[in-house]
Amino acid sequence: MEFLFILLAIVVICGVVVMPALRRRRAGQDALRGAGAAADPVGAHGFVPSGELDVRLPGPDPELLAAVEEAWRTQDWKPAAELLARTPASGAAELRWQRVQTLAGSAVRELAEAPGTGGMWLRHWRVVAPKDPGGAAVQAEFLVQQALRDPSSQDFRMILEEARTVCAEAALLAPGDPVPYIIELGVARGLGASEAEFQSVWETVVARAPQHMGAHLAALRYWSAKWHGSQEQAEAFARRAAAGAAQGSLLPALPLFAVHDHLPDVQLVRGLFQSVVIRQAIEAAQFAVAHAPQDHPVLPHVRHLLVWFLVRAERHGEALEQLRKVDGHIGAVPWTYEHDPVAAYTAYRAMAVAGWESRRNSA
Repeated sequence: MEFLFILLAIVVICGVVVMPALRRRRAGQDALRGAGAAADPVGAHGFVPSGELDVRLPGPDPELLAAVEEAWRTQDWKPAAELLARTPASGAAELRWQRVQTLAGSAVRELAEAPGTGGMWLRHWRVVAPKDPGGAAVQAEFLVQQALRDPSSQDFRMILEEARTVCAEAALLAPGDPVPYIIELGVARGLGASEAEFQSVWETVVARAPQHMGAHLAALRYWSAKWHGSQEQAEAFARRAAAGAAQGSLLPALPLFAVHDHLPDVQLVRGLFQSVVIRQAIEAAQFAVAHAPQDHPVLPHVRHLLVWFLVRAERHGEALEQLRKVDGHIGAVPWTYEHDPVAAYTAYRAMAVAGWESRRNSA
């Protein structure tokens, strides 16, 4: 009899925990199959085919992609160096940060694909032009990304300590550039810096770029429950930043990223994505998107996260509005958190189309 009670309990738990996940998976599969040609995101809505989606960037930057492809194809670092030299910290700090991140990420991927030889162009860059601030910044970010790929590695702390040294070098080579200090935020997070130590780096960043969205996203991760803070600390940090946002800033969208970082793996609350907290975070992000410069380098990051939340909230028409702005490039959260970013993005894209078509046909 005791065994039967245990078995019954297991069945009940599985019904509560597993079935919602299975329903979500089934909904995604149904959306991917679509409802005929009318629900085909590519055919009927002109979206980019899945095989042509670019996972390297959240949005278009032809100059950056040309430099990345040249480095990969010929191992020539000069186009990347010239591009960063034309991307000054003054007035273009967001763009410079994103370009440094992408170049470093490209070298990390190359090294993973070809251990020992991949990303050789970055090593050549540092040897041939050791005083180039762009090269120093890319190397520092490369080291951070390389370390964070495997925090359990015995070389983890050693790599991050080297990154800290290169950050200091990059800062000396480019006085006033916030990017080396933004990279150092990642170093501090990885090394488990105290709140006082982290705050010291953060104050240096905001003194140089107080409205820098990329810097705030980097700092938010330190304060999250997954690292050295808590949900309450992360959300408080995001709210303070949003409250102090200047006109045209993307900072009002920061609470949406804080919410995303702290969602439970399994949602047991019906209507979670229609809740007041999530609805307000979505609307604040929509406000930021509507009022920010349309060429803001971090704007696609916000649009991608909005797509994810709007689909989950069953606001499919609004999700489609954002999809039409970003489709083609998917190198952004939440897709980059997935094992297969293309599959995740196309599933949500299909669900947005299917939901919008269903509501239109039933009207």
